[in-house]
Amino acid sequence: MDQAQGAIDAARAAGANEYASAELTAAADALAKSEAAATQRDYRLALNHALDSRERAQAAAKAAVQGRAVARGDAERALAEVDALLKRARTRLNDPEVSTLPARLVREPVGAVESANKALQEARSAFVADEYAHVGTRLQGHAAALQRALAALDAAAASQPPRRRR
Repeated sequence: MDQAQGAIDAARAAGANEYASAELTAAADALAKSEAAATQRDYRLALNHALDSRERAQAAAKAAVQGRAVARGDAERALAEVDALLKRARTRLNDPEVSTLPARLVREPVGAVESANKALQEARSAFVADEYAHVGTRLQGHAAALQRALAALDAAAASQPPRRRR
């Protein structure tokens, strides 16, 4: 039972609460059954439940490590995508063709850039804190909003009459 408890503690340390909660719960339940069987002096059943608990906890730890790696990769991709779109949008806003547009035409794209910038900063903080699941939550919808902003800027620039050179 001590080995099972140690395996459960190791699984929790590996992030099983977040990435393998069902397996961790099953391990904890099996350990509780083991303790109940030991209380009733059914040591064979207690041993079986303890072994089951240890195996489940080890599986939870492995699943947590894999889940954490996948979540980190997803978070890195989301950060990179929004960062690239944000850079493109800022470049487009500074383009002479766009910078002379009326404020009413660029208000919404500028708002999308500001909102995405704030979300990107929060997501980077979550990433540094190893809160990979929160990165996607903080960036959700911002890539699409930036793409719409870029399309709106392109359409607004295309609809303006060409400027005459003096």
